[in-house]
Amino acid sequence: MQRRQLLLYGAAGAGVLGLTLFVGWWRVDGPGAPEPKGQRPLPLSAMEFRLTDHEENEVGPGNLIGRPTMVFFGFTYCPDVCPTTLSDISGWLEELGDEASEMNVVFITVDPERDTVEAMAEYVGYFHPVIRGWTGPEDQIARAAEGFRASYERVPTEGGDYTMNHTASVFLFDAKGELVTMIDYHEPREFAVPKIRRALTEDVEGAT
Repeated sequence: MQRRQLLLYGAAGAGVLGLTLFVGWWRVDGPGAPEPKGQRPLPLSAMEFRLTDHEENEVGPGNLIGRPTMVFFGFTYCPDVCPTTLSDISGWLEELGDEASEMNVVFITVDPERDTVEAMAEYVGYFHPVIRGWTGPEDQIARAAEGFRASYERVPTEGGDYTMNHTASVFLFDAKGELVTMIDYHEPREFAVPKIRRALTEDVEGAT
């Protein structure tokens, strides 16, 4: 009898612990979590930064207003997330066909020390031709990241080298420069492409 009671108490305790953990997840990381204050990207019209594209043109947020826009932060020495995401983006653009030319698609480096204009030009050349590479001074990269509410940090590695941690989502804006949504890292094409078409559709509806 005593052993049976212990087992029952143990099961009940495990159930309470599981419920507590679930409630904690729901409030902190799950659907019940509060929206992070100030984490929504600013409208493009409210951002202020000046960078240089891979063809040595001076660019900024104003260049992105007027057409739907996708923006992704990364760096050319990135071992997996960046080439994977840019390959995904290239696939989405291929599926859009002629509509792809109606979009701005920008890859902004978080590693301007190594990602020169020449390095960016070579790197984006491996992907869809619509994709543009933007680089510039560290302070301007920081201002761009702040506007998009993207984060990045330099992480030392062995041998005195370093890598970069950074936001891996793709930011999607409509032609007016307002955020439409974000596309998560490795989001399936059947979910990502409709989001992009939504931005294109909002562009058309806004013009009518």
